[in-house]
Amino acid sequence: MKPMRRCRRGFPLLCLAAALLAAAALLPGAAVAEGVTPSDARRLRDEVKDMFYHAFDGYMKYAFPLDELRPLSCQGEDSLGGYALTLIDSLDTLALLGDKENFGAAVEWVGKNVRFDINKTVSVFETNIRILGGLLSAHLMASDYATGMRIQSYDDQLLHLAADLAQRLLPAFDTPTGIPFGSVNLMYGVDENESKITSTAGGGTLTLEFGILSRLTNNTVFERVTKKSVRGIWSRRSKLNLVGAHINIFTGEWTQKDAGIGTSIDSFYEYLLKAYLLFGDEEYLYIFQEAYKAAMHYLHHDPWYVEVNMNSGATVWPLFNSLQAFWPGLQVLAGDVDPAIRTHAAFFSVWKKYGFTPEGFNLATSTVQNGQRSYPLRPELIESTYWLYKATRDYRYLDVGRDILASLQYGARCPCGYCHISDVETHKQDDHMESFFLAETVKYLWLLFDLGAGPDNIVENGPYKYIFSTEGHLLPVTPQIALVDEHCSYFGAFCNANADRGYGTSASSTNHKKTNYTQLGDIQTLSSHYSAPNMLTTRGYIKGVCPGLTHAQKLGISYSDEEVNILEQTSEGHADNGESAVESSVQAQSSNIILISHPVASQQDEALESRPESGDDADIVTADYDSLSHDNTAGSLGVNTEELSEDTERTSKQTED
Repeated sequence: MKPMRRCRRGFPLLCLAAALLAAAALLPGAAVAEGVTPSDARRLRDEVKDMFYHAFDGYMKYAFPLDELRPLSCQGEDSLGGYALTLIDSLDTLALLGDKENFGAAVEWVGKNVRFDINKTVSVFETNIRILGGLLSAHLMASDYATGMRIQSYDDQLLHLAADLAQRLLPAFDTPTGIPFGSVNLMYGVDENESKITSTAGGGTLTLEFGILSRLTNNTVFERVTKKSVRGIWSRRSKLNLVGAHINIFTGEWTQKDAGIGTSIDSFYEYLLKAYLLFGDEEYLYIFQEAYKAAMHYLHHDPWYVEVNMNSGATVWPLFNSLQAFWPGLQVLAGDVDPAIRTHAAFFSVWKKYGFTPEGFNLATSTVQNGQRSYPLRPELIESTYWLYKATRDYRYLDVGRDILASLQYGARCPCGYCHISDVETHKQDDHMESFFLAETVKYLWLLFDLGAGPDNIVENGPYKYIFSTEGHLLPVTPQIALVDEHCSYFGAFCNANADRGYGTSASSTNHKKTNYTQLGDIQTLSSHYSAPNMLTTRGYIKGVCPGLTHAQKLGISYSDEEVNILEQTSEGHADNGESAVESSVQAQSSNIILISHPVASQQDEALESRPESGDDADIVTADYDSLSHDNTAGSLGVNTEELSEDTERTSKQTED
C-alpha cells in the first residue's frame, strides 16, 4: 500500500512521520550542503538590497501614490485607504538600509501630502499595523540623532499624523466588551451596519502601536483602550486557557471556537509578549505565560501545531497554516529555543517541497489544502529563520535564507516587482504585491544575511534594542517608551512620574478632534489612572525604587468577564467620590479576583531576560521561560488518528460544498 493511500484511509501519523523525516535535515547534527560563508552572506545581503529596490522603484514609478503595486501589469491600486500605503510601510526599511536620501524625501512627502480626514472605511487591524506602525517607526528614526537618520527639517509631522489617525480609529472601541469593531470610517466613525464579529488578532494586535503613541503624545487614551481590548478577550478564554478565532464584540460570545496559533489568532500571542518586552508591563507577561502554556499543551504535536476546540481541546483541524511560521521566532523571544528549532525545521520542509509555503498544508494527507494553494510573499518563515540564526548562530539558517531568496528570485520576480504565487505547485504568478513584502519579507532577509556577514545596521549596532511589530516595524526600547510607567528595568534607574501618572494632555493629541470622535464612557477624559489596577504613582525622580505593579498583579490575576466589569465599575464609583482608581481597584481585587501563585511574576526584582547559551549575540530581548513547562516531548505527536481522519473527511466535504 502506498503511503499516500494510507494517508487517505486514516493513517495520518505515517504522513506526519514522513514530514518529520523531511524536516530532519535541518536539525543539529544532520548532514547539510556547504554552508554560507561571511563573504557569501555579504553577496546575498547585497542581492536582497537589489531585490528591495527593484520592488520599491517599481512601486514609485508605476503605482505611487496609490497604495500598492501590480507588478505584472506595472500599474497601481488602492487597497486600504488610498494614502500611499506601500511608501509608509517601507519607511523604516529605507532607514535600515541607510538610504538617507529616499528616507528624507519620503518622510517630507508623507508629512505634506497624507491626510486622514477622508470618507474611507478601513480595517482597524491593517491600518494600525501598516500605517500607524509605519508612521511611528519612521518618526522615531527621523527625530533622533542617535539613529543616524535624523532629518534637520523634521518637526514631528509623522507623529501628528499618527495621533490624528489613532483618534479616528477610537470610535471602533466603543463596544460593550471593549473589543473593537473590525472596520471604521475615518470621517464618520463606525457604520451602523458594521459587523459585530471580529477576530482575536484584530482585537489583540494594537497594544504596541497605541501604547507607543500614548507615551509620545502624553495621551493615555490610546493605551487604555487597547489594554481593555486585550482584557476583554482574555477574560472570555475557555477553562483550558485557550481563545477562539472570532468573537461577538457586543455579547462576548465566541462565534468560531477553533483555537490555534495561525489565522485570526497569531499576533494576539505575539503582542502579549512584545508588549511586556517593550513596556515592562508584567500583566501582559502573565497573560502570555498562561496562554503559551495552554498552547504548548493542547495545540503542540511536536513539531507541528493543530487547531482544537477551545473548550474540549479536541483536534478539529490538522493543518499547517502559513501564518503559524512566526511561532518559532516568538519562541526565541520567549527563551524556548529547542521546540522552535524542531518546528522551524518542519515548516521549512514544506517550503522545500514546493518552493514556497502554501497558505494551508494538510498534515493528515501531506498535501496542499484545497482553496489555500497560494503564497502571497509572506515573511513569517523568514522572520523565524532570522531569530533562530540570531539566537544560535547556526549557519544552517543562512542556508535556509539562501534557499528562500533563490525561490523568490526565480519564482516570484516579475517585470516591476515581485508577484504573489497563486499556486505553489504550478508557481503561477498573480498580479499583486502586498506592502508587507517591503516592510517585512525583504527586511528580515536582509537582516539575516547582514548578521551573517558581520552586522552593520542600526538594529544590531545602534543605540537601542528594538522590538519588531507584527508588520516588521522597528520600535526602539527607549527610556521615553519603556520607563514611562515607572517600571525600572534595572537597579539604579531613574523613574520619572508626577501626580498624573507621567501622562498629561498635549497639543498634538487634542488638536485632531473631528466629527467621528466618541466619548467611550470616561475614556476620552484624560484621567490620571487606569480604570483597572496598574501603576502606583510617585512625584519627582526616585532612584532605584519604582512602585511598578500592584502586589496582586505580580502574583498573577485570573481574569473573568465578571471580574473585569466589577473592577471597572468599582474604580469608576470610587473615582466619583474622589478616591483613586488604583486604591479602589486593589480593594476590588481582594474580594473579586482569584489570585494564582506564579513563580516568575512573584519575583519582583528578578530580571526576566535571558540569552541563548550558543552564539555570542547579546542583543536579543527575551523573557524567562523557566516556568513555562508543557507536557509534550520531542517526537511525541499525540494526535488521535480517528479524530484526524474523520475531521479531514469532514473539512474536505465542506471545501467541496
